[in-house]
Amino acid sequence: MTQDPGELDSLVRKRIRALRVAQGWSLEELAVRARLSQSTLSRIENGQRRLALDQLVTLARALDTTLDQLVETAADDVVSHPMIDAAHGLMRWSIKAEPGMTVVRRRMTDPPPDQPSRMRAHPGREWLVVLSGTAVLLLGNRRLRIETDQAAEFPTMLPHAIGAEGGPCEILGIFDRDARRGHQRGEGGSGA
Repeated sequence: MTQDPGELDSLVRKRIRALRVAQGWSLEELAVRARLSQSTLSRIENGQRRLALDQLVTLARALDTTLDQLVETAADDVVSHPMIDAAHGLMRWSIKAEPGMTVVRRRMTDPPPDQPSRMRAHPGREWLVVLSGTAVLLLGNRRLRIETDQAAEFPTMLPHAIGAEGGPCEILGIFDRDARRGHQRGEGGSGA
């Protein structure tokens, strides 16, 4: 799908204003942060001034975003389909908003390993949500029960492992790029 340049122009202007308002900033506050005059910023937001690349870069920085995010268009592929990894019993979804982020849905039936040597540590950060059942997260020296609809977030440099308690559980794991790499290297074994 190609987007009309006028639509993109309008979208960027609306996004600038929406980001400013979300920060709770007046025109004057954003103008100062972006080193623009208040009247220039006002004309940019209301379409009376041409969008210049150098001003968009400055505005993106001032709004704590990137130029790419400021000018990105609506994606046609809103619905994503999982990749099935039958060998490991996983479904994976790619998250497009954050490069390198991965979502994995996993059904677990075994308890976490009882030997600390089977826990893994690697760079990154991980989030998990228990969809059904009860999961046990071994994190360093701690043993945490995570019930249905509860979530956990932790740095994966801590030795960790996840398993089920009292029957099967289903979790949704979210891994940043580094955590995903750590799991890909160790998928033959157990652990998180």
